Amino acid sequence: MRDSQRPLRQGGFVLAAVASLCAATIGLLCLAAAIPSSAAGSSQEKYEQRRDRMVEQIRRMHSTAPQAAGGSISEAVLEAMGSVPRHLFVPQRARSRAYANRPLPIGHGQTISQPYIVALMTELLQLEPGDKVFELGTGSGYQAAVISRLARSVHTMEIIPELAREAESNLDEADIDNVRVYRGDAYYGLPEEAPFDAIVVTAASDHIPPPLIRQLKPGARMVIPVGRPFLTQQLTLVRKKANGSVDIEHLLPVSFVPLTGGH
Repeated sequence: MRDSQRPLRQGGFVLAAVASLCAATIGLLCLAAAIPSSAAGSSQEKYEQRRDRMVEQIRRMHSTAPQAAGGSISEAVLEAMGSVPRHLFVPQRARSRAYANRPLPIGHGQTISQPYIVALMTELLQLEPGDKVFELGTGSGYQAAVISRLARSVHTMEIIPELAREAESNLDEADIDNVRVYRGDAYYGLPEEAPFDAIVVTAASDHIPPPLIRQLKPGARMVIPVGRPFLTQQLTLVRKKANGSVDIEHLLPVSFVPLTGGH
């Protein structure tokens, strides 16, 4: 009997130990549940600090080359750059580098432009709050997101369906609701929404697409990298005159992925 009772006594101890262990485990689970909220807040602060440093770096860089945009980058553009969470527009694996002043791969052979170039191209458009903008080459949606802070609406077209879907998701996550993403060959623009107050092209072309010039309003501007694929291109400013003719100004050397499509 003694031997048969021993397991019962040991079982009592085991049950007590299990109960203690369960209580401890529940406590740890509660603690773990509380961590993500704190960690998320800390992560958000970290991204905000990096974004602030990125904006200051853009300000310093442009002060060394003010001729590129005919003056300094405006506070409105810098505020737009500072308000868009760039880390939401890069793949998860690249988020630690999201605020570095450099281009980053976003998949499908495409890149997100370096922040300085995004700011400069936005500045060159000289946007007003009521403007309607067309973007050729959505990518991850970041350039459109920055422009959305300064314009009434942005219509952006991406030829790679997977990227277009990702851009829509990124824009939703960033709570941006005045950007519409289209799928297709943007070389021919978007005639049903034309004319536009500004057009920005985020892929290199060896010429300025005539359909885009036609879809610019008189007095409007287009910014486009012009040059051979995989070589140095020239960031180019196109101004459309009231009579339909254009002024073309080459500003500085850049390197963009090539424009694709059936043109």
